[in-house]
Amino acid sequence: MRAGGIKALIQERGVSRAAILCHHNADPDAVCSAYALSRMLEALRPGLTTICYAAQGVSKLSKRILEYLGFPFSDEVDLSEADVMFMVDTNNIEQLEELKDEVARRAGEIPLIVIDHHARHPDTEELAALYIVDERASSTCEMIVGFYEELGLELDTKTAEALFLGIAYDTRHLVFASADTFLAVAKLVRAGARPRKLFPLLSMEMDFSERVARLKACSRARIYRFGDWLVAFSHVSAFQASAARALLSLGAHLAIVAGEKDDRLRVSMRATEEFASRTGIHLGRDLARPLGQRIRGMGGGHALSAGANGEGEPEEALHICLELLKELLGAMGKELK
Repeated sequence: MRAGGIKALIQERGVSRAAILCHHNADPDAVCSAYALSRMLEALRPGLTTICYAAQGVSKLSKRILEYLGFPFSDEVDLSEADVMFMVDTNNIEQLEELKDEVARRAGEIPLIVIDHHARHPDTEELAALYIVDERASSTCEMIVGFYEELGLELDTKTAEALFLGIAYDTRHLVFASADTFLAVAKLVRAGARPRKLFPLLSMEMDFSERVARLKACSRARIYRFGDWLVAFSHVSAFQASAARALLSLGAHLAIVAGEKDDRLRVSMRATEEFASRTGIHLGRDLARPLGQRIRGMGGGHALSAGANGEGEPEEALHICLELLKELLGAMGKELK
């Protein structure tokens, strides 16, 4: 029992304050998971208080959703006051940025519970008192729908809406939803979530700086051909994930975008479903994780979407990715001019 383990831990330890932590620039799946988890914990142990925090804040889209939910994320967190820590939708402590060292230290003193749907990470698993990972789930929100059902807790309308928004975001408006995902969505709709009302919350006009980053990434792109596959490498100082998606939409089968800001190296990777299914390459497990180790940080993610954080220069990280791809694809790759 996954949720049963959480219930047992917080009740046996008499937990009165929980810290729920999300990755940097937390997306809707992360913040909506945190919202629903906080409500779940309060239902399991009345009087328990939660504080939700995202390293370096939440994304612009997440801010909009949190305003709709009427739920604030804290601007700061004091882990010394917490009886238990949760990491949601977060594959490794590197994604916690400024909190990573404190979380690693505190994990030896109070329980760390990880709830995630990305590829398992051995370093994170070693730190956790409870490590609840389901790589088959479309999103962390889908996992939490299952927690509510397992514990026999009723979903109120706002919680159902939050969980729907997280699922819809991570499945690209249900395009990548599985049969289990649709069953979860049906439960949320029965609990009051209305897709027609909620889908517009997930659409936002791209701001000027993101447009610039995408265009710069395209102008700097280096294209390699590995047999039938086109791989695009580029670098920008911000919006790496958005830039990678842009390169994919232009025709790349795999896009890898690196960037350095405030002495932190970040690499985002995106692949088409065809690339992943035909090559068998899982970006989080086969590319991001080994890259994270090589750049003195951590990496992980999904089959089609992954990333790594660490130290070094963007060009160095892209070169490592190229070498890893040569090994994975069994081909040298030819740069297209």
